[in-house]
Amino acid sequence: MTSRTLFVAGALLLASTAAQAQVAPTNFDQAAYITCKEAHAMAPEPRKMLATYLANHAAAYRGVVVPDGDLGTHIALLVRGGCTLAPDAYLFTVIDRAILAEMAKLPKRK
Repeated sequence: MTSRTLFVAGALLLASTAAQAQVAPTNFDQAAYITCKEAHAMAPEPRKMLATYLANHAAAYRGVVVPDGDLGTHIALLVRGGCTLAPDAYLFTVIDRAILAEMAKLPKRK
């Protein structure tokens, strides 16, 4: 293969990966294995939907609710910091750890 062919093949692979990163996953099994880096590459709205979905799933498992307001914002900042420190970590793990860290302050699920 020539270098130009390799370049085109690499560009197509990169474009298909970027296109896949723009679409939010359709089920938990797909969503659980998205890294922070992949989530960061997504468009803002699908990324917010993904983070909300994962946060609700983790909160339900822990028996709490993530409220809107200051406490929800604090958890979001913990997730942002965790993803900054470990971009290759799974987003679900970072969200779950943030919820676990603040679980004593979160309202219990009814």
